[in-house]
Amino acid sequence: MQYLESLNDKQKEAVLYTDGPLLIVAGAGAGKTKTITHRIIHLIHQGVSPENILAVTFTNKAAKEMRDRVHMLLGQQIHGAQGGASPFISTFHALGVHIIKENAHLIGLTKHFAIADEHDALVIIKDAMKARGIDPKQHEPRKIKSVISRSKGDFITSASFSQNAQSAFQSIVAVIWQDYEKALKQEKALDFDDLLLETVLILKKYPEVKNTYQQRWKYIHIDEYQDTNEVQYELTKLLVGKDDNICVVGDTDQNIYSWRGANIKNMLHFEKDYPETKVILLEQNYRSTGNIIEAANAVIEKNQYRMAKTLFTKKDIGESITVYESYDEVDEAEYVASKIDELLRDNDPENVAVLYRANFQSRVLEEALLGRQIPYQVLGVKFFERKEIKDLLSYIRAGYNRESLSDIKRIINTPTRGIGKVTLVKLFANQFSDLPASMQIKINKFYELLGNIRDFADTHSPSESIKYVIKESGLEEELSHGTTDDQERLENMKELVTLATKYDQLPQGEGLEKLLEDASLASDQDTLMHKGKGVRLMTVHASKGLEFKYVFITGLEQDLFPHANGSKTKEDREEERRLFYVALTRAEHKLFLSYAQLRTIFGMKQVNSPSEFIYDIPVHLTEFEQRQSGRGEKIVYI
Repeated sequence: MQYLESLNDKQKEAVLYTDGPLLIVAGAGAGKTKTITHRIIHLIHQGVSPENILAVTFTNKAAKEMRDRVHMLLGQQIHGAQGGASPFISTFHALGVHIIKENAHLIGLTKHFAIADEHDALVIIKDAMKARGIDPKQHEPRKIKSVISRSKGDFITSASFSQNAQSAFQSIVAVIWQDYEKALKQEKALDFDDLLLETVLILKKYPEVKNTYQQRWKYIHIDEYQDTNEVQYELTKLLVGKDDNICVVGDTDQNIYSWRGANIKNMLHFEKDYPETKVILLEQNYRSTGNIIEAANAVIEKNQYRMAKTLFTKKDIGESITVYESYDEVDEAEYVASKIDELLRDNDPENVAVLYRANFQSRVLEEALLGRQIPYQVLGVKFFERKEIKDLLSYIRAGYNRESLSDIKRIINTPTRGIGKVTLVKLFANQFSDLPASMQIKINKFYELLGNIRDFADTHSPSESIKYVIKESGLEEELSHGTTDDQERLENMKELVTLATKYDQLPQGEGLEKLLEDASLASDQDTLMHKGKGVRLMTVHASKGLEFKYVFITGLEQDLFPHANGSKTKEDREEERRLFYVALTRAEHKLFLSYAQLRTIFGMKQVNSPSEFIYDIPVHLTEFEQRQSGRGEKIVYI
């Protein structure tokens, strides 16, 4: 069994244990994908038919990587994801599609049923709200869709949600949800959440179907089990046959998606669900140096809701972890850029990653990298390309130029004002008088808003003007009580206010003009600068599953990281610590941590204390750097 030679003792133990339930607690960088793929290969070598093996993960990328490794280890070309010669390796949603297509007739569909994407779903919800006379300005369609999606992930049906609705908003969601389901049914369509929920309902309602799949997939593997929600948990249980040959792999210390419905209890309670479970810890880390691993262990051991393990590595101790105390966010960004500049003398830029807790932090970092002509890529959307930033700038431009049709089109119904496409066609065709009186009033109010923005901007600073737009446009009201994504958009808007303070000292009228000009140029420059290779900028959430030789973790201030929104309960605080643990364990060779004494939020400088997470790292693992800035005196924390 040559394929076992590259495994360590614990990995080998996990591969060879094939009878009964198996829980593999795999630390960061411990080779969990390698272990799963080798286990699949071992089963095949032991005579298990490939078609009797199922492996499920969360992303198409992870599924493809697993399939490729299996094919390579088998040493032959395997055709088809679900043919007799191949294990079935897929995402949860792809698994749902497969099962539903084979049983579509049971739920009134054909195997050619449509799948409604996020855009399609929103259109249906908006139409349902319009038909019901529900004002989308008061009840934002995206919020309603988010509630429906999260409820489905928690295995809640529209009927049960309706029965238990308590608030006026929940009652509205219940009504729209029922209409939404009717519309999907009429179109013979399912949304992404239905792909899992309907699969579960089929398996529950038709025992013979459930038995078919239990007989087909006798050996089940679930990757990233700590990230499963309720419906994924239920689906897994339904597929497990009487022999309980299920192997789940995960790490409670990397559970960072509770806001998306991931339930850490699914992994913590696995041994209760399957009493005969064998637990194997994969604790050897192949990614990071000794100092990084020791720091990560010290941080995460403070959490209570976890399956205890202690990572170790056979790599060298490595360099100390650098902690930099900056004067403000500009100083921090300049420091990061200067260090990266030094690293790029001997390293490719894609070996370097800059992580942050919130997306708005990327703006000042992008500026610093551009200033040194360091190529970079933002995983996600670059600051000036974000929809909410473009919206704000369009309000300013339209305030000064009512002939800017592209800006008018962009914002006239953002936030929703009930002004549709047909109305816009007539408006831009100079047919205003043909519109109903009620619509004329709405349009006049919009243009009155633009006039107010222009008048305000003529007598106030750029930062105050943008604050005015955020409030008076209705964007702040729309986003402040919304989802996590909505709150992040609002944070990005507030960062634009902070950026605008740089232009406040210019003569009246010139500041906003220069800001708009620089925003356009920055976007153009970004497009030119960042094709191909570059330093990676991303949130910590986006970094999960990735690794880099050098990692910078920025903005380590109390209430930013850990985030103020993530400190409400003990569970929230522990998830913030898990998020920091994930950030630490992305680094292979060297870690740089930084925080700012002052950070400008919404145009106002605020004094920050260093993150509690910094103090969780043993002092002997760190080296502290300070740079006296000319922008102010050093702040001393008592």
